[in-house]
Amino acid sequence: MPSFDVVSRLDYQEIDNAIGNATREIANRYDFKGSDTSIERKDAEVIVITDDELKLNQVHDLIITHFVRRKVDSLCLKKESMEKAGGNKIRQLYKLIEGIEQPIAKQITADVKSSKIKVQVKINGNELRVDGKKKDDLQAVMQMIKDSKIGIPVQFINFRD
Repeated sequence: MPSFDVVSRLDYQEIDNAIGNATREIANRYDFKGSDTSIERKDAEVIVITDDELKLNQVHDLIITHFVRRKVDSLCLKKESMEKAGGNKIRQLYKLIEGIEQPIAKQITADVKSSKIKVQVKINGNELRVDGKKKDDLQAVMQMIKDSKIGIPVQFINFRD
């Protein structure tokens, strides 16, 4: 029986490369001369420390640009709290979203069931397994999941015929 898995995984090496490229660009840009701006990743968090909100917005745009260049979906980056750091600086936390959370998995399952396509969707932890008799039905489900705006990046793996 044909099947595939729906997952949300991140390539941390590409994320580190994108952050490194953004850091190098900040070091070379004239509008960041004299500012002490840093970007670093710790586990599933990206921390940006800079002087003011204007520079923070520019750094955010840079990070998104370099994520796209490295083919990392920018939906995996979720803004968290902005707080004051020592010495008149601002710290912005970003959370890296990996895995399909339970409410989103239930929403995808409900959408697939309401579409009346003859497939079964099973939730396996933070992944989904879709089984069906026809390859065309599975491809229709893939397209439907891509078209729905669920707010996280998804990949389709382990396609078995």
